[in-house]
Amino acid sequence: MNDSESILTIATHLILSGDQDLLEIILLSLQVSLSATVIGCIIGLPLGAALAVIKFPGRSFVTSLLNTFMGLPPVVVGLIIYLMLSRQGPLGTFGLLYTPQAMIIAQTCLIAPLIAALSRQVTADLFSEYKELFSSLRLNVWQQIGTLIFEGRYSLTTSALAGFGRAIAEVGAVMIVGGNIDHVTRVMTTTIALETSKGNLALALALGLILIMLAFTVNALVSIISSSARKRAYA
Repeated sequence: MNDSESILTIATHLILSGDQDLLEIILLSLQVSLSATVIGCIIGLPLGAALAVIKFPGRSFVTSLLNTFMGLPPVVVGLIIYLMLSRQGPLGTFGLLYTPQAMIIAQTCLIAPLIAALSRQVTADLFSEYKELFSSLRLNVWQQIGTLIFEGRYSLTTSALAGFGRAIAEVGAVMIVGGNIDHVTRVMTTTIALETSKGNLALALALGLILIMLAFTVNALVSIISSSARKRAYA
């Protein structure tokens, strides 16, 4: 058995045996990324729908800015959050730096613009179909936004999954604000970076395989939900 096969065997054993350190890292990763996704949806879905419905001066600029924020470099976001949460920063008194909460904040800042931009496109398409109906029913802006989010819930779920996919794979920002502290802020991506540099390739590979499985699951769910939404649209 060569070295590559040995590493793969050990990595597979770590996964199948339910290694406690591995499970702890996976659960923390899911906790942070799912929390950030929920918060990102709370912020992004109404924001995207509002941009689709409300006409105001500078809407095109705000939309362009939102699209720009979709591509924000994670390390820049991490640096900004670090400066805000550090002792000298405006939020330093809360003591959030190097905690899972800081990592959730960083991931939320990364994925909320993504969710908002994707949801804006979905709700804009729906709004063009429902605009006359809304006028006849005399719905106010917030009722229109709520209706669009409800009617587009299947398509908008794909936006949430896209946000989760970006969050779970993020490394730069969470490394900066979380510090990659063992048993405190160590998640899958930061552990992979650390263990690879240490030469512990088995653990890094095990976590890499878990990430690949998560990515596959997310993509499969996106495909299923998108297919379901199309069928409902043509039903």
